[in-house]
Amino acid sequence: MILQAAIGLAVLAGAGWGALAFWFQPPLGRRARAVPPAAWLALAAAALAGLARGSFLLAGLFGVLLLALLAWWRLSVRPSNERQWMPEVARQTHGSVDGGIVTLHNVRNFDWRSRTDYGERWETRVYDLSRLASVDLALSYWGRPAIAHAMVSFGFDDGQYLMFSVEIRRKLNDTFSEIGGFFRQYELAVLASTEEDSLRVRTNVRGEDGYLYRVRMPEGAARELLLSYVATANRLVRKPRFYNSLTANCATIVYRLADQVVPGLPMDYRLLLSGYLPEYLYSLGALQGADSPQAYRRAGNYTERARATRDASQYSRNIRLGVPGVTARLPNGTAGLLRQVQPPIR
Repeated sequence: MILQAAIGLAVLAGAGWGALAFWFQPPLGRRARAVPPAAWLALAAAALAGLARGSFLLAGLFGVLLLALLAWWRLSVRPSNERQWMPEVARQTHGSVDGGIVTLHNVRNFDWRSRTDYGERWETRVYDLSRLASVDLALSYWGRPAIAHAMVSFGFDDGQYLMFSVEIRRKLNDTFSEIGGFFRQYELAVLASTEEDSLRVRTNVRGEDGYLYRVRMPEGAARELLLSYVATANRLVRKPRFYNSLTANCATIVYRLADQVVPGLPMDYRLLLSGYLPEYLYSLGALQGADSPQAYRRAGNYTERARATRDASQYSRNIRLGVPGVTARLPNGTAGLLRQVQPPIR
C-alpha cells in the first residue's frame, strides 16, 4: 500500500510537469497544442487506475515515457539567440572595457509614445567609470505588491544614467506567463538602456507604479557591479540562456551579481518576492535617509512625478525629487544629476 501510494504521487507529479512541459513547448506546433498534454494526462490517469487495481504495468510504462520526456526536454529544448524577437528586445547589449572606459553597444533609447507606437533607437555609448557617482534600485509594480520588476541604474557625474534590466526576451506574439517562465518559454536578456526609455515606458505608457531607492554600497562595489552586468550581457551573447521565474529572474540575477561584488549577502525570501526588496535592503543598512522602509517607500514613489514629466530630458531629474538619500542640487548646472549625500558603507 505504501509503495502504491508513493508511485501514485510520483505519477501525479510527472503528469502535472509533463502536461505543462508539452503545453509550453508544443512538439506538434501551436495548432495542435492541446493534443500532447491531453494524451499525457490520459496515460497518467490510466496508470493511476491500474495502480488502484494493484497493477504496476501502466505505471512502469508511464515512468519509461517520463524518462524519455526528460531526455527530450534536456536535449531538444535549447535556448537560442536566433528567433523572431519583439522589437524592444531584438538586439542584445554587449560591451568592452578599456581601463576605466566602458563602451556599450545596443543601448536602448526608444522614444515611447504608446505601447505600439515608438521610435526605435539603439545606440553605442561610452561611460567613464571614474565618474560613477550613484547606484539606484528601481522597482516597477503592475498589480500585486509582492511582485515587481527590479532594475539597477548607475549615475555618473556628467549627467548620464545607465539602466540595466534583466528581461525576458519575448518572441513575436508572445504573451507573458509566470508559469511559462518555469518551462523554458523565454530566453534571458540583460538589457542596457536610458532611464527615459526603460523607466518612462513603465510609468508613462504601461501605467505601472514606480519606486526609486538610492543604494549605499562599499567603496568600489558599484564599479564591480556595473562590470558584472557587462560581463553577464557578453556571456548571453555568446551562450544564450533560458529565463526562469524562480532561479533566473530580475531579482535573483541582481542578487547573484551583487554577491560577486560583496560576498556573503544573506539569502532571503524577499529575493524571490521582489516587491519586498526594499525591506531586505533596509535590513542590510543599504537604504538611509528615512526612519523606516514604509517612509522610504512613500518618498521613493515617483509615479506621479514621472507622469507629469512630458520632457524626457527632465525625467531622471524629476523622479529623484524628494527620494531619501538624494538631493536635488545640480552641480555645475548639469541637467538631471542628483548626487548621493550619505557616505558609502565601510
